Amino acid sequence: MRVAPDRDLTLQGHYAGFFTRLIGFVIDVVVIVLVTNIVGAASQFLVTTLSGHQFHITELPILPWLLFTLWAVFYCTYPVAAAGKTLGMAIVGIQVVRPDGSRVGGGRAFVRLVALPLSFLTLGIGFLLILLRRDHRALQDLIGRTAVVYGWDARAARIRFLAGQQDAAGASGGAAVS
Repeated sequence: MRVAPDRDLTLQGHYAGFFTRLIGFVIDVVVIVLVTNIVGAASQFLVTTLSGHQFHITELPILPWLLFTLWAVFYCTYPVAAAGKTLGMAIVGIQVVRPDGSRVGGGRAFVRLVALPLSFLTLGIGFLLILLRRDHRALQDLIGRTAVVYGWDARAARIRFLAGQQDAAGASGGAAVS
């Protein structure tokens, strides 16, 4: 698999753009919803099987929303505090950092998450800041004192790329010598 290590090295650490962030966000929403639905269906099946009575999680209207909210808060806070990224962010190659590039702690990750609805409640103006600001920080980034940057390990990709070139040169050179 060929990579573009020079491009990756130039983007690493730069502020992530709107569409990259949007794709990561959509992936995260899909993961949150899928896991919630799977756990909900498994719980219904388990309770129905063990009790012998048909059970629907919607019989307890607050329970699905409570479980969904707790899972979403955990999913969006813990990975960001521990590794700087959620699954969606990791897939698109971005991570959350402090403006100085250091790790985001649990407190900042939580504040950033709590501030996220404000970007929606301002009719999207909070997200529009990503396009308008030079540092591409949204409203939740400003409130949480964070930034989102390209964060894949471009140096490791470059080493793998160069090692692949050496292996290819060695393989062709070895074939000529008999």
